[in-house]
Amino acid sequence: FQQEDAGTYECVAENSRGMNMVKGKLSFYAPPHLIEKPQDVQKLIDDSLVWECKATGKPKPSYRWMKNGENMESTEERIQVANEVLSISRLTLSDTGMYQCVAGNKHGEVYSNAELRVIAVAPDFSHNQVRGQTLVKVGGDVLIECKPKMSPWGVISWRKGSEPLLETSRVSILE
Repeated sequence: FQQEDAGTYECVAENSRGMNMVKGKLSFYAPPHLIEKPQDVQKLIDDSLVWECKATGKPKPSYRWMKNGENMESTEERIQVANEVLSISRLTLSDTGMYQCVAGNKHGEVYSNAELRVIAVAPDFSHNQVRGQTLVKVGGDVLIECKPKMSPWGVISWRKGSEPLLETSRVSILE
């Protein structure tokens, strides 16, 4: 039996004494089957996460999300649970854990697990290094960029030699 076999069937019996007919309906039902699962991921503090979990089934499955075996509720504005989609903005270390999507209908439930690891990173300049030497024409402008990778985001300050660099009419410090 396949989904396309569902429908109304009728049996007609006929002889010399007459004809009679009976109708019956075959319905198709199926337990949920996952077609899209969340994947394990590692994110930085303050990043965002969006996981989708999709399943087929008849009747159409409903969804719920769990974290470390407990049902999730949208108690915080930054955490949204909307059917098959879980989204968390401004990740924190406490968001780290094992998450589970549960898709179910009256014919069964299916589960999919994914691990979220939220990490903190000390300031790192290896991907965006400040130039060791910059040549500038007298009277010209110079732009020195400082873009460290760090999580959570911290404070950036500038020094010239050992003295703090302060804003003046000639010096602007932008973030």
